[in-house]
Amino acid sequence: MRVLLVEDDIALAEAVCGYLRAKAFVVDAVPSLAGARAALAGAQYAAILLDLHLGDGDGLALLPSIRMLKERPIVIVLTARDQVTDRIRGLDAGADDYLIKPYDPGELLARLRAAERRRSIGNAPLLQLGSIEIDLARDLVLRNGAPVLLTQKEWSLLRVMATRPDRIHTREVLQDALYGFDDGTDSNTLEVFISRLRRKLGRAHIQTLRGLGYRLAFSTTDE
Repeated sequence: MRVLLVEDDIALAEAVCGYLRAKAFVVDAVPSLAGARAALAGAQYAAILLDLHLGDGDGLALLPSIRMLKERPIVIVLTARDQVTDRIRGLDAGADDYLIKPYDPGELLARLRAAERRRSIGNAPLLQLGSIEIDLARDLVLRNGAPVLLTQKEWSLLRVMATRPDRIHTREVLQDALYGFDDGTDSNTLEVFISRLRRKLGRAHIQTLRGLGYRLAFSTTDE
């Protein structure tokens, strides 16, 4: 899952990025509205963590352009403004959630996952693919009841597909889920991770649609 953090407190941004990256999220951080607009023009994000008090304006000024995106990301406002009127204003402007500073990173993670589940099919954190069970709430994958060990990149890729299992996910979307601004990539890297996931989950559970992308398959076999 690729996340854009819009935060002008450098120390806080580094701490949040480090925490979320350790939880298998891909995170880009920018300190301004201008940086956020440039990032949104160049990549597709599943979530935006948005500070309100920025050097070049109010973070809420970004919400109208976010609402116009074809694939609208989750927006969680992060701010020191703790008045009820401020929260109402943020939610009315289109934010999905609102978190008051200082906040615990564990609570931010829980809010992010909860918002993600609300966007997923059936609002359910559990997905059953034959003998494979994917638990988005606990970052857990089971195969025939036994845990499947995934790397952070493998989990990031699987999370995108499992959140919207009805959808064909293009190469571009999946690449965005794997890499941030500062990560170098090879042209065949995505195929490498898809191949690794197929070995761990069973080939039948990830379907290739040539020229379109990939999606999860609700197969009853583990071939």
